[in-house]
Amino acid sequence: MTTIQISFWVLALLVALALVFDFMNGFHDAANSIATVVSTGVLKPHQAVVWAAFFNFVAIFIFQLKVAATIGKGVVDPAVVDHYVICGALIGAISWNVITWYYGIPSSSSHALIGGLIGATVAKVGTGALVGAGILKIALFILVSPALGFLLGGLIMIAVAWMCFRTAPRRMDSWFRRLQLVSSALYSIGHGSNDAQKTMGIIWLLLIATGVSSASDKLPPSWVIVSCYAALAFGTLFGGWRIVKTMGQKITKLKPVGGFCAETGGAITLFLASSFGIPVSTTHTITGAIVGVGASQKLSAVRWGLAGSIVWAWVLTIPASALMAAAGWWVARQVL
Repeated sequence: MTTIQISFWVLALLVALALVFDFMNGFHDAANSIATVVSTGVLKPHQAVVWAAFFNFVAIFIFQLKVAATIGKGVVDPAVVDHYVICGALIGAISWNVITWYYGIPSSSSHALIGGLIGATVAKVGTGALVGAGILKIALFILVSPALGFLLGGLIMIAVAWMCFRTAPRRMDSWFRRLQLVSSALYSIGHGSNDAQKTMGIIWLLLIATGVSSASDKLPPSWVIVSCYAALAFGTLFGGWRIVKTMGQKITKLKPVGGFCAETGGAITLFLASSFGIPVSTTHTITGAIVGVGASQKLSAVRWGLAGSIVWAWVLTIPASALMAAAGWWVARQVL
């Protein structure tokens, strides 16, 4: 692999831009972590973001960095990556995140980053540098993660309904208001474990390309690990309020028991994905789980039209961010 030579300030600027994306990821996806717990009234918004941000960071002590390795080495050939590719990828991902945040669309920050990396690489050398197996696995889980979230959320809801069918509604509500604190914490750990590692993989790829790290290293530097988890947590702390209402109430009305089941189903899905090193969308996962909970009670409880429009945003994310990243790569070539 050819080592590229860039100034310290350009390297620092690109690392800072990656951390801005990580912050935006937390800001954009905060709604995924807190929508159900806020919408059911268990926590107030400012309490919920502190709760979620804390557990986003706690994930650093729990999961191995398999997702970071997938992003760093399993999407495009590291040999063709340079600072222009990284800059273009980040510009594409950040641009798509800002657009979808502004319009309140719960799209995937993860797939925006992957689309950005693909678009900038193709702009530089064409499709030959893409790692087909890795991209296929990621594309497959665009379908698998919401489907698994849907299945687990619905099954947990049905199981809870059977176990508690003789329990008074008020007592049941009291129990699950407490249990939802646990489920939202678990979901935030899952969010932190998967999403912080994606930015980590991008920075690691940049450090390998510039010779700061070696391709044979099994882990990125410690400062990269800590800063990526911290940036995601701070992003969550500031919150993506525009998306909370869509996720928490517009798709289906949730009570504490439904919020608990959706968060638990989503958390299990994210834990499994992080354990196998698969970068999935937390947005896709929790949306699938929320729809599963609603559908398990009554199909008409789900606003399928809104859910369908969200799916269209998922479909568009990778190609749209790839196009923006290709433009970002061209801009980077002129500026850096």
